Amino acid sequence: MNKLSKSNEGIKINIGSLIRELRKEKNLTQSQLAQMLQTTQDTISLWELGKSLPDILSLVKLSKLFNVSTDYLLDLEA
Repeated sequence: MNKLSKSNEGIKINIGSLIRELRKEKNLTQSQLAQMLQTTQDTISLWELGKSLPDILSLVKLSKLFNVSTDYLLDLEA
């Protein structure tokens, strides 16, 4: 596995954990969050499990919904 792949895998795990935590803080189900983001519950589940990543538009929607920066979601804040 190359350096980029390792980095991408780490991002998936962090984003998934953060999405799950933020969703639960708002007392939302995966289905409710999916509806708000105009996606499917399966997509939310894949994000939370670290099996896929949100696209740019979804990332922006998530940051606005949860009132956090995209940098926070990407675990880039120092």
